[in-house]
Amino acid sequence: MKTAESRNPWLVLLVVCVGSFLILLNSTIVNVAIPTILSSLNAGLDQILWVVNAYLLTFAVLILVGARLGDLFGQRNVFATGLAIFSVAAALSGLAQDANELIATQVLMGVGAALLAPQPLVIVSAVFPAQRRGAAIGILSAITGLAALAGPTLGGLIVTNLDWRWVFFVLVPVGVLGLALAFLLLPDLRPDKRQALDLVGVGLASAGLFGVVFGLIEGQRYDWGAVGGSSVTIPEIIGGGVLVLAAFLVWERFQAAPLMPLSIFRNRNFSIMTWLNGVLFFALFGLLFTTTIDLQSVLGMSAVQAGLTTIPLTVMLIAVAPLAGRLTDLIGSRYILMLGFLLLGAGIAAVALAESVSADSTTFVLPLALTGLGMGMVIAPVMTEAMREMTPGLAGTASGILNTTRQLGSAVGVAIIGAVLQNQLSAAMHDRAVADSAQLPSSARAGFVKGVDNAARAGLQIGRGQSGGFHLPAGLPTQVARQMQQLIHDVFVNGYATAMRPTLAVAAAAVVLGALTCILIVRRPSPAAAVQLESHPVVDTGGARP
Repeated sequence: MKTAESRNPWLVLLVVCVGSFLILLNSTIVNVAIPTILSSLNAGLDQILWVVNAYLLTFAVLILVGARLGDLFGQRNVFATGLAIFSVAAALSGLAQDANELIATQVLMGVGAALLAPQPLVIVSAVFPAQRRGAAIGILSAITGLAALAGPTLGGLIVTNLDWRWVFFVLVPVGVLGLALAFLLLPDLRPDKRQALDLVGVGLASAGLFGVVFGLIEGQRYDWGAVGGSSVTIPEIIGGGVLVLAAFLVWERFQAAPLMPLSIFRNRNFSIMTWLNGVLFFALFGLLFTTTIDLQSVLGMSAVQAGLTTIPLTVMLIAVAPLAGRLTDLIGSRYILMLGFLLLGAGIAAVALAESVSADSTTFVLPLALTGLGMGMVIAPVMTEAMREMTPGLAGTASGILNTTRQLGSAVGVAIIGAVLQNQLSAAMHDRAVADSAQLPSSARAGFVKGVDNAARAGLQIGRGQSGGFHLPAGLPTQVARQMQQLIHDVFVNGYATAMRPTLAVAAAAVVLGALTCILIVRRPSPAAAVQLESHPVVDTGGARP
């Protein structure tokens, strides 16, 4: 691949940060607008869920293809193409007149995001010298982390003060600006020789990832059973996806120009970083899933207030990630990552311990700040270490694998932690319902407990101001019915507070496992030290003194 042109690397970083910010912002900002969209477009719940899932699924399935296209046609060109598609799709999403149109435009946005997402890491690795790459990747990581966490707050502000369509319209001018800057400031990286695109590999990888990601995203909704009215179950879809991915790996083993060269995994540190990247996003999205429900449905915060509550996490992440990346340049990643994962686990545990039905925003300041500190010490070093020894020919593939792992880790985190949460919540709500039923007349107690159990099995639907699927037994006196309505809220909030602790323990255990994995990282000379050795080589004198 041709080397990067002489461009100001910090301006290049600014442009790629714009693209990364947009694609992750869209992943979170739309969730807040779902109730408003549901009402505005007269859509069914299944349709609205696919407004979010169509984007995430398309994005996850096509990332590897986007990375390979960057290697074939140049990262700047594919980055700009992806940004253009994304911006057009955002405008069309804001103009959608029904749910089906909105779902179609979200698929198009997913295509744009998949083309765009793998390129920034490759471009940054090309334009920054090795001894400064960690700091640059740290800034890129901080910006992408900010997008993931800022989405709910920004979405809440827009929905509260403007029409839901502006959730999409605000993305358009930023995308257009990024597109213009891309051709002005990004280097035109091109491969040394053009190779064919492995179309069979594209088909196998896309089909396999579709099966796995679809199953993980939709599993909770179908109670991990049959999909719709068919006889095909969610485990069968996931299992089929895994088998297709296995066939993809076998196919790639014998290709001259594979979509994903398997030789990349011979680098032990890259393989470890791929695993750690998945663990990080497993824990992060599991935490966000759990705390989002807690802050809004349990503690009764608005979307804006809930977003503002996470500011300590965001501030620490932004402050620490560039420093951790720079420190990785100087001393390597092993001990930074080990400490970061341990701090992240401690932060998640602190959030669980701080939870109570009387908690407010101040309750979570220190736990979330500790969580952000750990995240900041992990997210940049993982990317820096993963890309450290990648040749230009493998940089795009490496970025695609890391981005795919991020999406899979997120989907697995929400699926597993969501399933644990539902299981723990059902048990906790039952126990609380039995205890609270003592306040009711004896004739109403069994019906109350049964109603709570049925509502809990229906999913996480019970929250402040909601019936949540709880149906009052027929023929109740007015006073008893009113008392039951009050008790159901007590059952939910106390049950959720109880269920959060073992649920978040799963996320904390995952990051502790990540910390232990760091022992396997091969310690190599830091980029700064390597540069110094090249400038002042050591001469082997055969043991003789000069």
